[in-house]
Amino acid sequence: MRRALLISGLVAVALALMVPGASLYYESGGGRGCTKCHEMNEPFDLWHNSSHREIPCMDCHGGAFTPEWEFHWNNARRVAAHVRGEVPARIRMRNIDVLKMVQRCQKCHRQEFAQWSAGPHSAAYERIFLDPTHNRNRQLMDDCLRCHGMHYEASIRDLVEPLDRQGPWRIREVRLAGQPTMPCLTCHAIHRHGPPLKKTGVDGRVPGPKQEITRPSLAFYDRRTEEHIPVADLPLPVMREGTRLVRMSPDRRQTLCYQCHAAEASAQVGSGDDRTPVGVHEGISCLSCHLKHGQKTRASCAECHPKMSNCGLDVEKMDTTFFNPNSKHNIHWVKCADCHPKGVPKKKGTELRAER
Repeated sequence: MRRALLISGLVAVALALMVPGASLYYESGGGRGCTKCHEMNEPFDLWHNSSHREIPCMDCHGGAFTPEWEFHWNNARRVAAHVRGEVPARIRMRNIDVLKMVQRCQKCHRQEFAQWSAGPHSAAYERIFLDPTHNRNRQLMDDCLRCHGMHYEASIRDLVEPLDRQGPWRIREVRLAGQPTMPCLTCHAIHRHGPPLKKTGVDGRVPGPKQEITRPSLAFYDRRTEEHIPVADLPLPVMREGTRLVRMSPDRRQTLCYQCHAAEASAQVGSGDDRTPVGVHEGISCLSCHLKHGQKTRASCAECHPKMSNCGLDVEKMDTTFFNPNSKHNIHWVKCADCHPKGVPKKKGTELRAER
């Protein structure tokens, strides 16, 4: 009996060490060992030419010493699938793995992570899908997952119940309730081709017109194809105010914003969830006012123009939604005529120049 127990114990220990041992073996090759499984060749080639090519695979995806039993169990299942000949044509990360990546991104991108955590794009599943005001006015549907929870593998029916407008509603998959619906991989393709970000001193200074505006990783994750679409391939919409074509900023980064903050089929400014600026702010980019990861707008006025407006008033204290969220003058669409219905006064100093 003792001998049987000893043998059983040794077998159990061997099985427990098999997966982390195999992981350690593959990691020792600097990532190339992963390509022994042929389906890993494409991800490896993408990573090898990406801006993250100097970051080892295990730093983002976990390794032999990752203290998570689920991580090693998942690897064991993959080994078993290989033994059975069930080899996937393409590698796809599960939603739970994508959520874990957020904490790993934090290790290097601390400032970006802090801004994102404090901003609206870190909203959790319970915040988005259990909002009674929204759910009573709009029926929850699968299209909600296009922007909120795009990596979630199942349907809205599997995520929230009941699917009606009465409620009360609850998240069926409890462990997702406090997790973010828009993690880093919503807007970033980590394996996107591009150079690593380098610090440039006086000797390596780049002239303004040649400086980088967007990082290579900036891309929108499309739930239907399960692939990232780079901003260069995303179109800037043609927007209208009535029949008039609206002048758009050429900033390619805002094509990402329009994937979720989109207008209705009419392409009218302000319809749906659109916030295309017109009026005094027409033609400027979303990123001119909204901080990239945190969406803070506190310094937006001071960034572009002096504190005093053309009519001598403090722009930050004008009756707009920048000063008061309940203002009837939305900062995205405010026009001079909104506050001057009898006619817009001339700029201060114009009369003096005319008299001279």
